[in-house]
Amino acid sequence: MCKKYATGPESGPESDPHPSPSPLWRAFFCMCEMQGQACGVKGKDVRLIIATIKPFKLEEVREALTGIGVRGMMVTEIKGFGSQSGHTEIYRGAEYAVNFVPKVKLELVVPAGMADQVVETIAGTAKTGKIGDGKIFVLDVAQAMRVRTGETNEDAI
Repeated sequence: MCKKYATGPESGPESDPHPSPSPLWRAFFCMCEMQGQACGVKGKDVRLIIATIKPFKLEEVREALTGIGVRGMMVTEIKGFGSQSGHTEIYRGAEYAVNFVPKVKLELVVPAGMADQVVETIAGTAKTGKIGDGKIFVLDVAQAMRVRTGETNEDAI
């Protein structure tokens, strides 16, 4: 458990240098770890990588990731916009504004030592050089557990 959020008389919102919005938030993210400070969070050797990419790049990215040893990922079809702010399409002679662009969200949990390689692989494989190639976020995972066996953290991946 994070020492910053330990219970006791010295803890509380007034003594917390990194207040968080809710107890649920604390269960997933340690604010002092995000600030680069040392604390006692279990599982800090595991990273969650969230990437948004163009849908037609999914299979190529999947093959590249399995090639470097990634054993699993979650994929979600999403819609969103960023700098490209959508686009216009012509359908049956009429012009339509497409405000939300289809994307694919990848979520991977990997050992910390592998995170940089995974990010580089996704970025290199998904890149087209055009606007809307996507984004990649890397987060610390407080704890991971395989439901079937009860294995935790890196053993659960």
